[in-house]
Amino acid sequence: MLKKIKSQIPNAITCLNLTSGCIAIALAFKGLYLEASIAIFAAAVFDFMDGAMARLLKAYSDMGKELDSLSDLVSFGVAPAAMVYNAFPQEYSWIALTIPVCGALRLARFNVDTRQTTSFIGLPIPANALFWIGAVSYINANGPFETWIMMPGVFLFSQLMLDNIPLFSLKFHDFRLSTENLLRYLIIIAAVVLTVLMGLPGLSLTIVLYLLLGLIYPFLP
Repeated sequence: MLKKIKSQIPNAITCLNLTSGCIAIALAFKGLYLEASIAIFAAAVFDFMDGAMARLLKAYSDMGKELDSLSDLVSFGVAPAAMVYNAFPQEYSWIALTIPVCGALRLARFNVDTRQTTSFIGLPIPANALFWIGAVSYINANGPFETWIMMPGVFLFSQLMLDNIPLFSLKFHDFRLSTENLLRYLIIIAAVVLTVLMGLPGLSLTIVLYLLLGLIYPFLP
């Protein structure tokens, strides 16, 4: 009985990820973008915790893997898309639909791609969500960009999830000053500094930096 309960703890945490994503969607459609962003951050925390707990308890399962992807699609695909849909001018808000569609394709490919065990190919869907949290925060405070910037921007970041860009994982396996860990520390420091200086829009610049580092990542020792 105890073993069965332990095996379900990671799935229960994954369901908290899913619940947070659903809350974010509801808040986005009420125009409460800051609160929706907080809900997506909560989903990200639960997304990290379920994997950590699965490793700690050795409670891996095929169901847990599928549930994790479905939850990520809601929390990091549909939820940021709902924010973009409501923040963009109505006449072209439909382009936000490309975010969850490409996010679903990204997650499906990730689940069957054995090359992505320790690193990523294409922009991870949580990173894409962080970019749009920052962008929507900027739009909410300053008004939308020109259409010729906003529409290609959505298509570009949706496509980046599907492109063959090699990117390092942000999960630490140890804390030694290896090349990949130095890149991780750099991203964390940049996220803190940019968010302190700029608020949530700093997250968008952090993800842009992450992508730029991805260009040099294959050439590092």
